[in-house]
Order: sequence, then structure tokens, then C-alpha cells
Amino acid sequence: MSKRSAAFVVSLALAAGLAACATPTPYQPAIPGQAASGGYSEMRLETNRFRVNFNGNSLTSRETVEGYLLFRAAELTVQEGHDWFSIVDRETNRDRRTYVEPDPFYRPWYGSYGYWRPSWRYYGGRYGWRSWDPFFGDPFWADRVDVRTVERFEASAEIVLGRGAKPAGDTRAFTAREVIDNLRPRIQYPAPR
Repeated sequence: MSKRSAAFVVSLALAAGLAACATPTPYQPAIPGQAASGGYSEMRLETNRFRVNFNGNSLTSRETVEGYLLFRAAELTVQEGHDWFSIVDRETNRDRRTYVEPDPFYRPWYGSYGYWRPSWRYYGGRYGWRSWDPFFGDPFWADRVDVRTVERFEASAEIVLGRGAKPAGDTRAFTAREVIDNLRPRIQYPAPR
């Protein structure tokens, strides 16, 4: 393979990797090493009782994570040969992290000039004249850091499956096929490879 072909293959792989990171978690099983992180998983607790989870990445909204959880619960109900499911326990967790990093575009402009750097004085009102220097923590220069807050949601529910008509008056019970029909238009599946 030529150097040009190898460079093309590497750049294509990097572009695919970046594209996978830049999309919300699709509706998929949670398998380590797949293109987009997150997905659904379930664990059987009893014959007709399951714990269902859905993990989203930092681009997946809480509404989407909770909708995918309900969709998976409905799919699982139908796969197990039941007609309805009831949510016994439900929880949505939010992992929120704030990252404060130096502005990557700021330092290169002044770092290549050795000891020279911009600085000037300004009038600070009742404090008189003050000086500004980009290498010290003066609040006058607010663009020195990049602050990002990243949120990730994980929803889980314990469900009980049932056959026949769902219990009347139970607000936690859902008809599985109706949930599937109503939520299917909102479901984003992984892009084919």
C-alpha cells in the first residue's frame, strides 16, 4: 500500500471515529467497543420481572433516554410473549461534569515571542489605574478559559410483564404494542456500516 493510500485510510478512520462521537446514542444494545457509546441492557430478575437500563452519551437528551427505556421495555414485553408491562420502580440519573481548560487558541499567539507579551493599563474607577497582563489571572480578561458542562443520563426501570388486558386504573401499566407503535417514529437506529 502506498503512503498516500495509507494516509487516506487513516484519515477516513479518524473521520468515522469523530462522526460517531458527534451523534447522540442511537437505539442499540449496550456493547463495549461499538461506534457510539451507550445503549440498552436488561437483566431478568424473576420469570416475568426485569430490570431495564438505557445509557446515553453526552449528546443524548434526558427525554430521549427515557423514551428509549420505555421502547425497550415494550419490545422486551413482546419478545417474552406478554401483552403489557407495569413499571414497579423507575429512576433517571444525571452525571454532570464541568471542565475548565485554558483556551487552546490563546497561548500560541503570545508564546512564540519569547518574553514579549501584550500588556496595558486601564482606568479601574475608584481603584485608579490598573494593569493587564494575559499571563496573570486578571478578571479583565475573561476569555482565557474554556468552560464546558457535560451531562449524561441513565434511565432504569424494574418492570413486571403480564398477559391479556392491562390492569384497569393502573397508571404504571402500559400496553406494549401501543408503546412500540407510538414511539417508533422517534427511534434513531445506528447507521448501517
